[in-house]
Amino acid sequence: MRRIALLLLLAAASASAQQPVLRWGGDAEGGAPSVEADPNDPAILRGLDVEVAEQIAKGLGRRPEFHQVEFTDIDQSVQRGDFDIGLNGVEDTPARRRMLAATIPYFEFHEVLTMRIEDRGKFSTLAALRGRRVGTLGGTIAYERVLAAEKSDGVICISYDDDVHPYADLRSGRLDAVLLDNIIAARSMRRVPGLYTEERPVATSHYIGVLATGNTKLRDQINDVLRARMRDGTLERIYRKWGVWDSYQPAFFAGVLNAGVNAKKAAEGGGPAQNLDVVFRYIPALLRASLITIALSCLAMALAVVVGVFIASGRVYGSAPVRALLTIYVEVVRGTPVLLQLFVLYYGLSSVIKLPAFLAALLGLGLNYAAYESEIYRGALEAVARGQLEAARTLGLTEVQVLRLVRGPQAFRIALAPMTNDFVSLLKDSSLVSVITVIELTKQTSIFAANIGSWVVPGILCAALYLVLSLPLSRLAGRLENRWKAATE
Repeated sequence: MRRIALLLLLAAASASAQQPVLRWGGDAEGGAPSVEADPNDPAILRGLDVEVAEQIAKGLGRRPEFHQVEFTDIDQSVQRGDFDIGLNGVEDTPARRRMLAATIPYFEFHEVLTMRIEDRGKFSTLAALRGRRVGTLGGTIAYERVLAAEKSDGVICISYDDDVHPYADLRSGRLDAVLLDNIIAARSMRRVPGLYTEERPVATSHYIGVLATGNTKLRDQINDVLRARMRDGTLERIYRKWGVWDSYQPAFFAGVLNAGVNAKKAAEGGGPAQNLDVVFRYIPALLRASLITIALSCLAMALAVVVGVFIASGRVYGSAPVRALLTIYVEVVRGTPVLLQLFVLYYGLSSVIKLPAFLAALLGLGLNYAAYESEIYRGALEAVARGQLEAARTLGLTEVQVLRLVRGPQAFRIALAPMTNDFVSLLKDSSLVSVITVIELTKQTSIFAANIGSWVVPGILCAALYLVLSLPLSRLAGRLENRWKAATE
């Protein structure tokens, strides 16, 4: 009997291995109820979209295979063929339907305002939040609505890369409200105490699956499976299991099922979009983001230079304890990721001091690059010939005069080229500050790309702007080097 059972098990495993695969993409970092790692076994995924993907695969006679991708990259990844379908609370937008093969909607959600419980009844609409800070997730329908309210009603739009930190910042007082999907709001209220969500929705939309533009045959098969799972109650059971079934879903299901041919036609992509008008609308936003990037980079580099000079001088001229402390600082800062340092400054210290996002970004980049700059300056100071230093001391110059008149100027010439390289690197690393809600050039480009469904035009514009910002720096440094080289010959 054991032998028969073993043979049956091996046969089942072989059949499973030979079964066709449905590759689906999502972002497990987004968390429940869409996609999350099982707390009891992180190797196992769970969530309503995980179960929807399983039902789709089952209906197609395939086995599901998950592919991890950042949420904002789902559209681009499915278009390039990294997986067959993207399922992760993907919102139904005209841009997606133009650029991709979109399925019928399978869940109706509502954009809702969440605020601190003490503000209950105070901010029932976006218009009531004039002059207030409203957080949301970049590249979403909610972001577009808050951005529109910024222009029409004077609210302040704060964009995040995830849907976790907005609610934490709301509770801590950095935000006055958050606009996101009702299921995200409900989950966050369970996690963060002291919040209240307005019952009246700001807007209604739907979740869809997205496939590559030409993959319409598979899209139509998936639509048939989704309709069948609506009819037999499978989707309702999944939604009830995850606590997202509400009074809106029955009418939504009926509308999808009764739409018939019209729903099928609505799901068909319209091919590449003519987005020139959208591009022109985004250019001013990209230019404003460029100003933030250059201002942040210049200020952070100035801080890095000042602190770097102090550290380098301390390590060259300081006592043994001072040198040891400064060495520890340099090694710790260089040995840990700048992203971690930004998170610690902005979120980790929030219980002690709530730094504004721009100031936290400035300190994070400046203090991080100060460690690297200090090594450049220390090496440059020690590269000056000892004979010159001894000669200066023999002439009666003090150590301060030796540094100011002999050692410092020569060290500066040695350090200039690597300093310029570091400035260009800092200019590009400024893109990391989007994780603490600063909308710089790269973040604005990412939002732009998500809204039009393509990285081609936004990427070209972003690269051009970075070149415009960085090339003059390289040219200036080159001219200074050539001028000093000619002066010393």
